[in-house]
Amino acid sequence: MEVTNRKIRFGVVGTNFITGWVIAGARQDDRFELAAVCSRKQETADAFAVRHQIPHTFTSLEEMAASPLIDAVYIASPNFLHAGQSILCMQHGKHVLCEKPLASNAREVQAMMEMAHTYNVTLMEAMKPTLTPNFLAVRENLHRLGMVRRYFACYCQYSSRYDKFKEGIVLNAFNPELSNGAIMDIGIYTIYPMVVLFGRPQSVSASGIVLSSGADGQGAVNLQYEGMNATVLYSKIADSALPAEIQGEEGNMVLDRINIIRDVKFIPRAAAASGKGQLSLPEVLTIPPDKDEYYYEVAEFINLVQAGKRESEINSLENSLITLEIIDEIRRQLGVVYPADWE
Repeated sequence: MEVTNRKIRFGVVGTNFITGWVIAGARQDDRFELAAVCSRKQETADAFAVRHQIPHTFTSLEEMAASPLIDAVYIASPNFLHAGQSILCMQHGKHVLCEKPLASNAREVQAMMEMAHTYNVTLMEAMKPTLTPNFLAVRENLHRLGMVRRYFACYCQYSSRYDKFKEGIVLNAFNPELSNGAIMDIGIYTIYPMVVLFGRPQSVSASGIVLSSGADGQGAVNLQYEGMNATVLYSKIADSALPAEIQGEEGNMVLDRINIIRDVKFIPRAAAASGKGQLSLPEVLTIPPDKDEYYYEVAEFINLVQAGKRESEINSLENSLITLEIIDEIRRQLGVVYPADWE
């Protein structure tokens, strides 16, 4: 297995604010080198390059993918472009860190997995919460819950773009032509950690609100596992302050939020003399992060590339596939269809 300690030279696709956040976190890893940016317009690429001190610019993804200047590509383009752009880069031998959701649907994920295997490159979904120290604390202490009976996660965040939507202006966030909507934007954050912890559910039952554009605005999903229920709530048209919780026969674990976990508590169950169960005082499991929240996904990806590993154990391609299979089923039940579903 090839191991290298040299810097990994990245090209980035997409010049939005998320790309800027990821770059800031990535630069906390000395092995990260930002070599190039690709944008459709030269002026956009130039402005982004100046802002982030990037030496090379491209307006053709194929040219950047073929360039010897880079080893890996971070893709943060609109969702409907993820699969095609990732496959193009992999065909040129480049490792790919692709923003969530990995693709528009499970069929595209399968095609991406095949390409990663064919061209022997690393492919990983940039799902940040599951690689942070606090999520690792959840995994390491999960056994203390005993038999897990319920997983609950909620991510509801009113979008400023919804105000525009109500004015009759459909921005990207609510445009199904781009494989967008609440489930793809924020609902995925409630589902991916569940898949990492518990795998594939036996059944999925969804309800929600589909907007006039054809994109979903919010949803509620019940999922059945062997001996366990899971419920997730997500919305871009309402807010929520509900925490996430994993309930077991021997105690509960409470997470302040699921999309970026900043506080983790374990609350053991103490049997009362009467034989009735009760919860004891909470034990704080929080690990204060010493890095930017986006650092951890880039560090994981670089670890894989340098070690010659082709996928993450946590953000595995199988976990990405299962997550998109669940989302496909949710969309089917809600009646949300993307053009990518018919290609």
